[in-house]
Amino acid sequence: MSSYLVDPERQLPTSEELPCSDDTPVDNENQNTIPNWLLAMLEQIWGERQYWFFGVDMGIYDREAQRKRTPAVIPDGFLSVGVQRHKREGKGRLSYVLQEENEIIPILVLEFVSKTYGQEYGGKMADYALLGAKYYIIYNPEYSKRNKHEPLEIYKLVEGEYQLQKGEPFWIPEIELGIGRVRGELGGIRRE
Repeated sequence: MSSYLVDPERQLPTSEELPCSDDTPVDNENQNTIPNWLLAMLEQIWGERQYWFFGVDMGIYDREAQRKRTPAVIPDGFLSVGVQRHKREGKGRLSYVLQEENEIIPILVLEFVSKTYGQEYGGKMADYALLGAKYYIIYNPEYSKRNKHEPLEIYKLVEGEYQLQKGEPFWIPEIELGIGRVRGELGGIRRE
């Protein structure tokens, strides 16, 4: 009888084998429009850079989530710096698996609050802190008063807990970019 050790990491499914999202439909078109607009802006200003990725409504897998085949989190948008911008020969990522991304955790995650309250100020915040995303941005233009918050809140992870940051636009020194709100026309509609 031969005995050998099986490497449990080799048994993990790859990003191509994992679900890319939780298949929960958005209840507001801005949940897709705003993150995709941010992606388009990053492509304009960082077009020549090859080591960043902005995911929209894509599952992020840590090892435990990878084992369970369930995303750890699915933000409306997230930015990772230091990872290949394009993978799979132009086909794009199907999901974001930390093990396949040299354990690079997204530096920021974005949640857009919509009609259906989705735990943006509670459970999701705790999940992103546990994941280790340095910045957590909550955009809440329509329901901020309902939730007793500001329309745009930026939190920074400090010693395992998110602390609300002041100022808008807010400068993120680690990536030398600011984020804030502006009114303009997008798709023939004047909006924030």
